Amino acid sequence: MDLLEISKKNSRKKFPLYIKVLSLFSVVRGYNIFLIVIAQYLATIFIFSPEKSLKQVIFDPNLYFIVLSTICVIAAGYIINNFYDAETDIINRPIKAKIDRIVDQKTKLRIYFLLNFIGVMVAFLVSWKAALFFAVYIFLIWLYSHKLKKYPLTGLFSAATLALLPFFAIFVYYKNFSEIIFTHAAFLFFILLVRELVKDLSKIRGDFAQNYQTIAVKYGEHFTKILITFLVFLTLNPIYFLLKYPEIGGMKYYFYVAIVVLFVFVVLLWFSNSKRNYSILHFLLKLLILAGVFSLALIDYSVIIDRILLK
Repeated sequence: MDLLEISKKNSRKKFPLYIKVLSLFSVVRGYNIFLIVIAQYLATIFIFSPEKSLKQVIFDPNLYFIVLSTICVIAAGYIINNFYDAETDIINRPIKAKIDRIVDQKTKLRIYFLLNFIGVMVAFLVSWKAALFFAVYIFLIWLYSHKLKKYPLTGLFSAATLALLPFFAIFVYYKNFSEIIFTHAAFLFFILLVRELVKDLSKIRGDFAQNYQTIAVKYGEHFTKILITFLVFLTLNPIYFLLKYPEIGGMKYYFYVAIVVLFVFVVLLWFSNSKRNYSILHFLLKLLILAGVFSLALIDYSVIIDRILLK
């Protein structure tokens, strides 16, 4: 009996409700969504709307609705991505695949449509433009999961772009078009591109089996490593310009550390030749992104206290 048959058999078993909830949490990657919510609020407080008090930002109903819509749409996106990746996950991540299949596909699809509906309806409370944005975002996530991710360049760039779009919604809402925001976005975009390529290297067996023409599958590991190294080099450009902005305050220390981490990352990359090695590198990039989210608070050490006091 192969992994697919075992997984299907497990999906027909009767599991307690809390087990199914945990399975669904795994499917929607609740930990990632939690991080995105924190990132949205921190980015709003320290970058998008630095002139507003902490109270004004946290209790802004429109921001709350945008974040809630983001939660629903991204959770739905993970579900549809899991739906299309069911076969490759059995090869690449067999344990997680078995956990995810505890909730059957029909139930997942029902939750997918429900979450998307809620996301668009909540966005309507902000404006019809916000609702249109999230409707387009839903379509793009589906298109990525169904088609774009199977091809080299479209899969790479669409994945990184979709990861940035939730911040674009807040960016447009606050209409803050400063250079520092675009430079931050460029830095994150390059890191996301690198992360996607490393992810492709770690999933190369499953992608090859399902004929996903990712860069790693089509051009091989050596070329992918060269491309990753080139992108890491490009990442140093926005870091250089960000360090020239006095507005980043104590966050400059994060970028100094990021330079060292990226250098170590490239060295380790060229010595990596297994799924385990690539998974470690992928985790290292996740830690770098996570540290970047919380380092936003270093932009101004006193900003939290000051804004609590502002009326």
